[in-house]
Amino acid sequence: MDAIILAAGLGTRLRPHTLQTPKPLLPVQGRPILDWTLGALPKSVDRVLVVIHYLGEQVEAYLRQQRHFDQWQVVRQETPRGTGDALLACREHLRAEQFLALNGDDLFGVADLEKLASCPAGVLCHPVEEPRRFGIAFRKPDGTLDRLIEKPDLDGRQLANTGAYVFPRRVFDIPLTLSPRGEYEVTQYVSELAKQQAVQVVEASFWLPIGTVEVWEAAQTMDLQALQK
Repeated sequence: MDAIILAAGLGTRLRPHTLQTPKPLLPVQGRPILDWTLGALPKSVDRVLVVIHYLGEQVEAYLRQQRHFDQWQVVRQETPRGTGDALLACREHLRAEQFLALNGDDLFGVADLEKLASCPAGVLCHPVEEPRRFGIAFRKPDGTLDRLIEKPDLDGRQLANTGAYVFPRRVFDIPLTLSPRGEYEVTQYVSELAKQQAVQVVEASFWLPIGTVEVWEAAQTMDLQALQK
């Protein structure tokens, strides 16, 4: 199976640390975030496509020396137009009819990604207490995904989209439209696919979105080794 890792973002909320280092290469306990991501991928993944843009030459240099995957390829997003556009840029490079896709700047658990990869189509979600800060998954009566809504006006515990998915290749047949913030969003692929087939909602046991300096600093002292087993 191929895995697409989205690693093209600017990391603006982690400045000044990301002024000279791309966010996926910021160190967590001596390892780049992207290294943790590669280490967490399921055994069924034997090739990775990494979408790059901002300081992309540094990400490519890291990939040349990493030891997780012999088969890898960078895909350059020449003009950053959103996560959906980044995913679409990989279409012609995929080999199989199913693939994994995930953010390259969050930390995931091996067991969670393994479970996600076993689905024909799925989204990895994690409970949060402040849904207004996240994209939230709403489920159908049978438990599969109904749709994703960004930062809904809700209180209380909800399931947040972690930015990890498994897609059938035909997801690219869905036309993308610009979101209110002027980007093409991967979440549109997910919500539209859920209208055509069952998209499993896989609940994660662990997820650490490294979106702020405070979270990045906190990650330095967390017990993360168990995530890679």
